[in-house]
Amino acid sequence: MGKVKTRKVRSDKKRDVKPTISIELKDCVYRLSYITNTPVQHIVEQICESGIGSRRVIEYLAPHFRRTVRLNNTLFMGGVDRPLIPKRDPGVTQRISTRFNQVTFENINTLAYALDVTPSRATGVLLDATIHSTDFLNVYVRGFLNQQLDQRRMQELKKVLRFINNNNSSNEHYSWFVFLSNFYDEIKDTANTVSNSIYDFLDKWKSY
Repeated sequence: MGKVKTRKVRSDKKRDVKPTISIELKDCVYRLSYITNTPVQHIVEQICESGIGSRRVIEYLAPHFRRTVRLNNTLFMGGVDRPLIPKRDPGVTQRISTRFNQVTFENINTLAYALDVTPSRATGVLLDATIHSTDFLNVYVRGFLNQQLDQRRMQELKKVLRFINNNNSSNEHYSWFVFLSNFYDEIKDTANTVSNSIYDFLDKWKSY
C-alpha cells in the first residue's frame, strides 16, 4: 500500500474563535474599531495578544487557575480548590469573531486549561480582563492618533484634553478613548470619519 499523503498545516495559519461577551464589552470593541478604522477581528486579536503577554492580566486571572501552567516563562500554581471564573454576565450577551495565529492560540489553550474552561470562554475572559485591568484602550487610541495627526495637531489635542479635564466641574477624568468616543457618538450615522472630525474640531477650537 502506498503512503497516505497528509496536508501540511501552515505555521502561520490563523484559528477562528468566537467568544460570547457582554453587549457592553462588544460595544466597546466596536467603538474602538470605528474610531481607529480597524476591523473588529483585528481589534479583538490585538487586545487578547496584549492581555496574554501582560503579567498584570495573568496575575489578575491567576486566583482562578485550577491547574498549574507556565505562561510568559512564569510558573503559575493552580489548585482544584480555587474558585471557578465567574459565569458570563447574566445580562445580554453576543458572540464576536476573531482569529489567532498559532502561537497566540496555543497560549489561549494554556489559559483555558488553567481556568478549566473552553478556549472560546478563555478568550472572552481574557478580552474582558485586558480591557478592565490595563490601559490598553488609551494606549491604542493614542497610538492611532500619533499616526493620523501631525505633531502640531497632536499637541493641540493634548492641550484640549488637558483643558477639559482641568475644568470639568463633575471631576470626571476623560481618557483618550472616552474623548474620542464622543466624536463617534456625533458622527456614527454620517459619512464623516473620526480623523476629519478631529481636524474640524481643532479648527473651531483655535478660532475661539
